[in-house]
Amino acid sequence: MTITTGDRLPEATFATMTADGPKPMTTSEAFGGKTVAVFAVPGAFTPTCHLNHLPSFMAKADDLRARGAEATYCIAVNDPFVLGAWADATASADDITMLADGSGDFTKAIGMELDLTGKGLGVRSKRYAMLVEDGVVKTLLVEDNPGEAVKSTADALLDAMD
Repeated sequence: MTITTGDRLPEATFATMTADGPKPMTTSEAFGGKTVAVFAVPGAFTPTCHLNHLPSFMAKADDLRARGAEATYCIAVNDPFVLGAWADATASADDITMLADGSGDFTKAIGMELDLTGKGLGVRSKRYAMLVEDGVVKTLLVEDNPGEAVKSTADALLDAMD
């Protein structure tokens, strides 16, 4: 079942990269009691993710905060080491917290898995953005084509927050 507006996010455990190595973060810890902008990418360093999707959220971080987002998270079915390297390479860590869903458990639980095994990438996440308030999805924007970031950019999420 694919998650939809009004649904509560399922409990899962992500990993974030810290100076001391990977640290677990549960859905409750990440989303409980706050408003969060979220975007998910099929993979760190992949062309659309690296050149379009992530930069859109970096450029609009202040606007998202001004509109009430207390945090911005990027979710990917990658390990925390890859996401940590991506955050370092893009200097995005001040504005965006990378949440590694290494085995795709969260992604599968919300019905956003994308099978790219035919392209040698395994099972990844669909590209989407959402606004989450206290663990409940308020806005959900899902791309039709994983190679495009149009419907799920920061601008699109900001427009949907009106």
